[in-house]
Amino acid sequence: MLVYPSSIDLSSRTLRFLTGRLTARRQEIGTRWRCLTAGRQALLVLAHLRCGDTYARLAAGFGIGIGIGIATAYRYIREAVDVLAALAPTLAEAMRIARTKAFVILYGTLLPIDRIAADTPYYSGKHKQHGMNIQVLTDPFGRLLWASPALPGSTHDLTAARTHGIVEALTDADLKCWADKAYQGAGGSIRVPFRGRRLKRWQRRHNSTHAKIRCLGEQAMATLKGWRLLRKLRGSTNRITAIVQAVLVLHHASA
Repeated sequence: MLVYPSSIDLSSRTLRFLTGRLTARRQEIGTRWRCLTAGRQALLVLAHLRCGDTYARLAAGFGIGIGIGIATAYRYIREAVDVLAALAPTLAEAMRIARTKAFVILYGTLLPIDRIAADTPYYSGKHKQHGMNIQVLTDPFGRLLWASPALPGSTHDLTAARTHGIVEALTDADLKCWADKAYQGAGGSIRVPFRGRRLKRWQRRHNSTHAKIRCLGEQAMATLKGWRLLRKLRGSTNRITAIVQAVLVLHHASA
């Protein structure tokens, strides 16, 4: 097997943050010895999340061992993801931060997964592929504030927003929110563009202004997709929520 050096486009601050959390975790459970130090484990986890490297490639690259290497890499990554996910902000915490902003942007996206045609609940008719529905809230500059738990890809964005309690939370906070046409009928403080082909001139101007504001939410999607593991998720769908929350925490730590 050939091995070559590579790089991860993240700051050393992110590595130090994750190393500190893993060190605290090891002290908490009383770990005496492991194949990798906390720093090396953190680097392995970042390579998996940021670059999408497989367990087999990571086990070989980090020299964990033969035979049990893949299983060990999986355990290391799962442990770190759970530690990070526990630090992710709740919707209530995100609302407290959002109240200091002029408004927020609500955006729904589909994270592709490796599923077959028989897995109907995960198939999105809008995107024509299998995936998981994620709702995100951003500030006026498109910076991520909060990411929702993952729902099957067939879930409509408005249904997902209501399921997570986003509409009620925004209304209770009296916070203005810009969203796209998928959230028509949400009510409350969520503002959506006008629909229809024969719109009046003022309605078209409103839609144009609305689109300029809402497009900033696409920066949040670019942030998420910058973590290449999220471009094509493999494995159990039950783990996707934790992975997204872990990425969100690392994103905030590196900001």
